[in-house]
Amino acid sequence: MNVVVVESPAKAKTINKYLGPGYKVLASFGHVRDLPAKDGSVLPDQDFEMSWEVDPASQKRMKEIADAVKNSDGLFLATDPDREGEAISWHVLDLLKKKRVIGEKPVKRVVFNAITKKAVLDAMANPRDIDVPLVDAYLARRALDYLVGFNLSPVLWRKLPGARSAGRVQSVALRLVCDRENEIERFVSEEYWNLSALLRTPRGDEFEARLVSADGKRLQNRGIKTGDDAHRLKALLEGSTYTVDTVEAKPVKRNPGPPFTTSTLQQAASSNLGFNASRTMQVAQRLYEGVDIGGETVGLITYMRTDGVQMAPEAVEAARLAIVDQFGDRYLPEKPRFYSTKAKNAQEAHEAIRPTDFNRTPDQVRRYVDADQARLYELVWKRGIASQMASAEMERTTVEIIADNGGEKAGLRAVGTVVRFDGFLGAYVDNREDAEKSEDDEDDGRLPPINAREKLDKRKIDASQHFTEPPPRYSEASLIKKMEELGIGRPSTYAATLKTLGDREYVTMDKRKLIPQAKGRLVTAFLESFFTKYVEYDFTADLEEKLDKISAGELDWKQVLREFWKDFFAQIEDTKELRVTNVLDALNEALAPLVFPKREDGSDPRICQVCGTGNLSLKLGKYGAFVGCSNYPECNFTRQLSSEGGAEADASGLSEPKALGEDPHTGEPLTLRSGRFGPYVQRGDGKEAKRSSLPKSWKPEDIDYEKALALIGLPRDVGKHPESAKMISAGLGRYGPFLLHDGTYANLETVEDVFSIGLNRAVTVLAEKQSKMAAGGGRGRGTPAALKELGDHPDGGSITVRDGKYGPYVNWGKINATLPKGLDPQSVTMEQAMAFIIEKGGKAAPAKAKPKKAAAKSDADTAKSPAKAKAATKAKTAAKKAPVKKAAPKAKKTGT
Repeated sequence: MNVVVVESPAKAKTINKYLGPGYKVLASFGHVRDLPAKDGSVLPDQDFEMSWEVDPASQKRMKEIADAVKNSDGLFLATDPDREGEAISWHVLDLLKKKRVIGEKPVKRVVFNAITKKAVLDAMANPRDIDVPLVDAYLARRALDYLVGFNLSPVLWRKLPGARSAGRVQSVALRLVCDRENEIERFVSEEYWNLSALLRTPRGDEFEARLVSADGKRLQNRGIKTGDDAHRLKALLEGSTYTVDTVEAKPVKRNPGPPFTTSTLQQAASSNLGFNASRTMQVAQRLYEGVDIGGETVGLITYMRTDGVQMAPEAVEAARLAIVDQFGDRYLPEKPRFYSTKAKNAQEAHEAIRPTDFNRTPDQVRRYVDADQARLYELVWKRGIASQMASAEMERTTVEIIADNGGEKAGLRAVGTVVRFDGFLGAYVDNREDAEKSEDDEDDGRLPPINAREKLDKRKIDASQHFTEPPPRYSEASLIKKMEELGIGRPSTYAATLKTLGDREYVTMDKRKLIPQAKGRLVTAFLESFFTKYVEYDFTADLEEKLDKISAGELDWKQVLREFWKDFFAQIEDTKELRVTNVLDALNEALAPLVFPKREDGSDPRICQVCGTGNLSLKLGKYGAFVGCSNYPECNFTRQLSSEGGAEADASGLSEPKALGEDPHTGEPLTLRSGRFGPYVQRGDGKEAKRSSLPKSWKPEDIDYEKALALIGLPRDVGKHPESAKMISAGLGRYGPFLLHDGTYANLETVEDVFSIGLNRAVTVLAEKQSKMAAGGGRGRGTPAALKELGDHPDGGSITVRDGKYGPYVNWGKINATLPKGLDPQSVTMEQAMAFIIEKGGKAAPAKAKPKKAAAKSDADTAKSPAKAKAATKAKTAAKKAPVKKAAPKAKKTGT
């Protein structure tokens, strides 16, 4: 028997069927070990020695693999066909050698780009050794990411409180988002006008033409700058006669693009399906690992982490046959199409993402997969087959028209494109190309028949005013495209990088656009000011190129690390001399539009409007940065930073305190303000001032004197309860509006009820709460109903999928294992459920766990015997004193 190690249990089950009884296929469940999230995992002083750690779940899996290998004839390492897959095979083999179970057994590495029977059997027939340069490139990348994260992040924590961490690729991606925001803030909009004429041919057909020349010269794009010029030219066109000067029709061919790479799949899925990068990769993973089709589990697409654009020769031939079958002979070009990658620093040559069988059409697959899988498979199939189809044939017609107003002439142009043969467009149209067209594009679709020298009738002249717009914020798709163009990161890292930026609250997503948050902009400004080199695009791309040369065996990986560490360590040491004032001065300058937004009255945005003499500046507090006055504590003005920058200070729209009037009882000023936790109303000044946050349903712009007075007066006395004679009060708390009477709380339906509820209604609400509590309707939570029954555990007891307070989970007895994000609860298999339970630590059946509870209860009985009681006390004392090994802090874990 031979042992085969793959990454996922789903893949293991499928491949075991292909290979038969002579093989045992086991899953590593991804990486089996990693660098511990603590200092000292990479030691530059010891020639970058790396200390690896195996987590408890992986230890159990490795024991299972080791036991199987010990009794086997040989080992096949069949992890994914990329750098990470090569690294997992290397880790597994290294651990097995340390366990001394390999001995003289043959060890081979096999890779397959698709999980089909043919691909797997072909790979098993052509094994190789582990690619050492590829592993070296992985080790260098992992060491670099660790050294940057675990040395740069503490600098941020010391010098920039509130910052989470920094990463080698993550920080550069964040800089791209922040740089675009800076462009938007600096952008100055310019006015321009477009003029067009609606004209009619002698045959009665109407079409539109745009003004392209006037006053004897050609108009540049957006060349009409003022309304006066626009109206003068409109008057010229209104009084003109129109004659067709020339009509030119040219045939145009449009060629298809290559099959998908990881980057282009993520971009197309975003534009066409609305998927983010993480969702795209999760769905693609399921399509790659296999779906049950007619009783057979088969992979539907090839490996989805690649920047190769070629398809295998047999796949090209299969695509050509499918084109004839699905579309007809005319859609098949004479020769197969060949593509080459244009991506900077393209990774190892892998095949593009394509269907494993082009005869398996989207309509045939749809009934076997869920909705997301069906949509993504259709996208991959259409793009793959379109890449080998004939070009689209079009006719582009350009009509030049002369407008003559008593000898004063102007030129107009009409452009139209007609598709004569759709070619590959019959299979696939990329929505991104349509989205990227600007309003200045001349192509207006089909034109009617128009002849040279014929007269045209004027129907209408239109002059439209426009303003230039700033560059758009990045979407996930456009950011990935930009990173790929610059050579930053790799296909396998894009989704993880974007997720890290969101998890650390450096960026947020709004209408599918990435908006840098104040925290993210502060981190970027700090790094640009004090670690300039390490967030430069060229430096990061050059480092990626060196990593690729390592994987090609052209560079020594430790020499690359030595060169990087020498300069990086010196930069880290220099920051120890930095004072907080140095940091704040640099940030004030770099983030001036964010920190000091322009004021409507034109006054100096750096002067405090509360005291009138203090200078505003960034301040660093426990929860991050905020704006404060230099006259503190005499002036206690503070303001949170804007989430979006620009003219507003924060999401509430408050850049300065807004005066609302005076409290009639105390004479203190009432003001509307914005703090780190949102807008609030304040009465008085200084530390003794009373404050009250605005309810979530209240908008700052709607707050007037009466509302502020009512809010600051909470809690409000409603009246004395007729039975207890104790006061009932209404207020706003952490869990919303409430009533309070004699220690008992009752929820109110709306915020408005707090200010309007009368005594009779309050007594009724409290009575209803008391009756619910008496009937047992407290806060108890029952066991959620099962979403899916999976079957019985080998040790007894049923396994189910349920939906809990914190999301769906697998349940077996007392073991609850949370499902990974993005995994559909209805798609969970018994094999996956077993893996989750084992990872959670579930070995014994529920019945076997009961004696533990009984033993715990018997401790009380030991009190009856002095000897037993004394022994029990000693045991408890020893347990308390036993040292507890702390887990590595998650906050230090770095991204890419």
